[in-house]
Amino acid sequence: MNGKKASLEVELDASIDALKQRAQLALGTGQGRLLNSSGEVLDAASTPEDLQLQSGDVLTFHVKQVELVATKRSYFFSAFAAILANGSLVAWGNAQYGGRSRALRQHLKDVQQVWLKNVRHIQASSHAFAAIRGDGFVVTWGDSGYGGDSIAAQDQLRDVYQIQASDRSFAAILGNRSVVTWQISSAGGDSSAVQKKLKTIQEIQASSSAFTAILEDGSVVPWGHPECGGDSSVVKERLKTVQQIQTSVHAFAAILGDGFVVSWGDARSGGDNSAVQDQLRDVQQIQGSCGAFAAILGGGSVVSWGARRCGDGCSEDVQKKLKKVQQTQAKESAFSAILGDESVVIWGACDSIVVQAFRGAFAAILRSGSVITWGLSEHSGDMQDHQTWQLSVLDQCCVMLFLNFLSI
Repeated sequence: MNGKKASLEVELDASIDALKQRAQLALGTGQGRLLNSSGEVLDAASTPEDLQLQSGDVLTFHVKQVELVATKRSYFFSAFAAILANGSLVAWGNAQYGGRSRALRQHLKDVQQVWLKNVRHIQASSHAFAAIRGDGFVVTWGDSGYGGDSIAAQDQLRDVYQIQASDRSFAAILGNRSVVTWQISSAGGDSSAVQKKLKTIQEIQASSSAFTAILEDGSVVPWGHPECGGDSSVVKERLKTVQQIQTSVHAFAAILGDGFVVSWGDARSGGDNSAVQDQLRDVQQIQGSCGAFAAILGGGSVVSWGARRCGDGCSEDVQKKLKKVQQTQAKESAFSAILGDESVVIWGACDSIVVQAFRGAFAAILRSGSVITWGLSEHSGDMQDHQTWQLSVLDQCCVMLFLNFLSI
């Protein structure tokens, strides 16, 4: 909320939708939803009289930026879904993977996820989507073999406040902190073997074919494909006081309360950190690419492990640059790190790119030694367009990875 206020007069038989439009104009903002003093969304078709609103009642006009989700790892046939500021949903792309939502519009009104801070949300597997409605029910669509059909679990999907997705399955946390899963058992869609342990759940993370839940006492419960992190028995005794979990495609990495890190799953995807275990102390943050992890230590340096092609084993030259790191991001086969001087270093499949930013203009030094710039021309961010077309596919991905920082 931006703190703006407005006083409006409205007829008792006027619709809430009409009141919402008047509030939008009075506040000079985009589309949104009206909430009552309890935080409940007001039905646009109702009237103030229906809702027993009285003179002097304070309503909140809630505006949120569009949230966009794409199907996982379906590179050439992706589908997209977006929750608009007014809570409605639109989808496009491959129809088989959920790219058409016209038939679902009636069910997908007021899509929201209530988790800690009333964050509206949607999740996607590789070929399907799942959304939480305002009443706590779940609607799924897309390829039925990838979680798009939740009929078998629909009676249990009530009072849902969080959803997580592997490539082919979904897991939902209910209001009582238990879990409901559906779809492919080998991809985490069947949690019956560990169901009794799945209580007081705080958070769930997913690899391609497994899930891991963090419980209230800091312990974890994994399930799904063993080679993708669904079995943590090898490190079970060390998985205590877990604070945070991140994933690669086939592995998990957890930061413990003492700043140490435990990882499990496919060793080739970062599931084995024994080679760098002695360096992983006072870890502040972890990010996972498709097959590697990168950890920021308390002093601002970075330690990475996993598949070299996915960001592990950065060159000595890159390692020297990774000082006073403030934050890292990961995308597919590369990592990016923002440094204390606001420059950005990118490594992984793109080898090494150094990006400098200044007042809306950016310059990137590519591995070929060439330079590209973009951004505001008054700050030297305008080069000839033909130069940007010389970027390789990998370089384009790495520059786009840097752009992730612009939305933080």
